[in-house]
Amino acid sequence: MTKVHNFSAGPGILPAEVLKQAAEACINFDNLNLSLLEISHRSKNYEKVMEESRAMVKELLGLNDNYKVLFLGGGASLQFAMVPFNLLFTEGTAGYVNTGVWATKAIKEAKLIGNTQVIASSEDKNFNYIPKGYEIPSTLDYLHITSNNTIYGTQMKEFPKTTVPLVCDMSSDIFSRKVNGNDFSLIYAGAQKNMGPAGATMVAVDETKLGKTGRKLLSMMDYQVHIKGDSMYNTPPVFPIYVTMLTLKWLKNNGGIPWIEQLNQQKADTLYSEIDRNSMFVGTTAKEDRSHMNVTFVMHKPELEVEFDKLAKEANLSGLKGHRDVGGYRASLYNALPLESVNALVQVMQAFEKKFA
Repeated sequence: MTKVHNFSAGPGILPAEVLKQAAEACINFDNLNLSLLEISHRSKNYEKVMEESRAMVKELLGLNDNYKVLFLGGGASLQFAMVPFNLLFTEGTAGYVNTGVWATKAIKEAKLIGNTQVIASSEDKNFNYIPKGYEIPSTLDYLHITSNNTIYGTQMKEFPKTTVPLVCDMSSDIFSRKVNGNDFSLIYAGAQKNMGPAGATMVAVDETKLGKTGRKLLSMMDYQVHIKGDSMYNTPPVFPIYVTMLTLKWLKNNGGIPWIEQLNQQKADTLYSEIDRNSMFVGTTAKEDRSHMNVTFVMHKPELEVEFDKLAKEANLSGLKGHRDVGGYRASLYNALPLESVNALVQVMQAFEKKFA
């Protein structure tokens, strides 16, 4: 089979061995001669999957006993509402840092639920940098941040220091680098960018922060209900959770977070060095805020994009088209993307420069 270098921004690349195991489970799961897709989520065989998935998250994030891990449906977009429903007091205020499209959407949902304050934003420069040096009011019920921005290619290199509960959308860079999970009151992430397929969302929440807002919640919007039900208050997205478990096991078995952080640094350094060297391309974000997950760049001569696209297609490079809000190109370097693929992209960029510079 032809090797395709998959730079898709999401759903993103998964490890080949994980795809193989997942495919097998669709036919014969756990030697039951039944498909994973057709057994009860209440069976002991599947309960083991859920338990191991939650345990892997806690281990990789280094979470203490206060934290509960949930796997839910609805994507990170549902969390834009669940977070304020569960953490924003009826007479309180939530704080948000606006660093892109997804943060903007989270702010929109929070404003429908209660008092919401945008305390910092990079919208003034089309989100091409991460705000810094802003004041965080000590009266906030929580501060919401987005660690990595897939569309604009920025990433928080340091997280805010604050005494208020910190909430982070880590959808596109979770498990890509070392973080102290205990610094956050709540972390959420859609699986489809860096830890599994579309359809499951992971939430890790400090249980001591729940049940204090004075709100009456619908059961499906209440973290405490899902905690009590072990993420199975309703039928969970069984297959995405299983593939997430396999992906986290793949990560752990290869050396865990220290291993993948070093590899991700190498991939990012390789590509950014070429962008800065190559006379045909320029990066779109502030250098100090460049994402290690989503590398955005444009051409000095946009009229030549069609020529670059031809070379990329010939080299089996896939998923490089930039988001319409930025244009140009976006190479997503998620955990499962090998360094080989980055080198293939760099070779095409060099060949393009040699031909058209």
